[in-house]
Amino acid sequence: MGATLVSRWWIVLACACGLCVGTGSIMIFSFGVFLKPVTEDLGLSRGDLSSALGVSTWLTALAGLVVGWLIDRWGTRRILIPGILLFAIAIASLGLMQAQPLSVVFLIYAAAGIIGGVQTPIPYAAVVSQWFDRSRGLALGLATGGVGIGVVLIPQLAAFLIDRYGWRDAYFGLAIAVVVLAWLPVALFVRDRSSPSAGPRAAYAVPGIEAVAAIRTWNFWTLSIAFFLGVMAINGTIVHIVALLTDRGIPLQTATGALSAAGIAIIIGRIVCGWCLDRFWGPYVAVCFFILPMAGIALLARDWAYPGPLIGAALCGAGIGAEIDLMAFLISRYFGLRAYGKIYGLIFILFNVGTGLGPALSGRAFDIFHSYSQIFVFYEIALAATCLLLVRLGPYAYPAPQVPASLGLETT
Repeated sequence: MGATLVSRWWIVLACACGLCVGTGSIMIFSFGVFLKPVTEDLGLSRGDLSSALGVSTWLTALAGLVVGWLIDRWGTRRILIPGILLFAIAIASLGLMQAQPLSVVFLIYAAAGIIGGVQTPIPYAAVVSQWFDRSRGLALGLATGGVGIGVVLIPQLAAFLIDRYGWRDAYFGLAIAVVVLAWLPVALFVRDRSSPSAGPRAAYAVPGIEAVAAIRTWNFWTLSIAFFLGVMAINGTIVHIVALLTDRGIPLQTATGALSAAGIAIIIGRIVCGWCLDRFWGPYVAVCFFILPMAGIALLARDWAYPGPLIGAALCGAGIGAEIDLMAFLISRYFGLRAYGKIYGLIFILFNVGTGLGPALSGRAFDIFHSYSQIFVFYEIALAATCLLLVRLGPYAYPAPQVPASLGLETT
């Protein structure tokens, strides 16, 4: 049993490494670093390149549904091993972009978005949930904490590579990082519990309901709408933090420090949230972590002296960090693992819509009102609605059971 426990935590580490170079950190959070050098070199407008990223983001959301179906049918490892390599090739291809025709730029981003579905939290959360039950919250928090590490480190790596070698070679460098940090650990350590090397599972029937049955439940739509509203409000705030603070006369370096504080808080939020989920009822934990960004947005809405904005950014980061962990955990507790990938993929579509909609709403509100105050009020209402929705969830349909140790699930 000891060897099995060790192997399970190696899987968590491998998943954290994989998500460090996931679609979020590679495609979205490093995009701002590439924006100026790419547009200036190719003669593109920032709107054109941002639109290409938008297309990529929507396609990643749709691809997540397909990835969820594939991992339910074939297993996580069989999808991740080739998928990560294809994702690395897609990232390297971004370094081959030319200004004309513009449709090719959109096509390259679209391909990266579709393939990037494999580098979302969906497959990683699925395999971690297979191996952990009573400690599932902490395991998911540690694994998805890799996203936060990527948010902090990958943009810095991209900036270094651009400064030293140029933006084209920087994309090749990020592709190499995907192979080293994602493909290699996954190939070495990630195993599905159904694989021959994963240990005995014959006596273990995978609990859960099918995706069609899940869609017909109140809990499915409650979780979908709650996480959509939550990520829309928090992401819509975080993405505009630097612009908000520099508008108030805060130096760019100091304002960027607030964004870094949000990235660090993402890591801490996921681990703390995961630990709490193993000990307290999930919806109560969720409400606590959604109250944090409500306080953070309130701090950012007022022109507080530093370090007020730093604290506000960190509180928002803790909220968005916990949200991915909460979504992965609550899906497993309310719908089980039988169709986990499909259900996660369905909820992830609306979640990703909120991810892109929030920053767009913030930008449009600023264009109209020349201030973020009005949209911040809307975000506070959205987060309050999120809390009200979550507390209406009933008891877990699939709580952590006491199972024999021979089945390979930890009981402590």
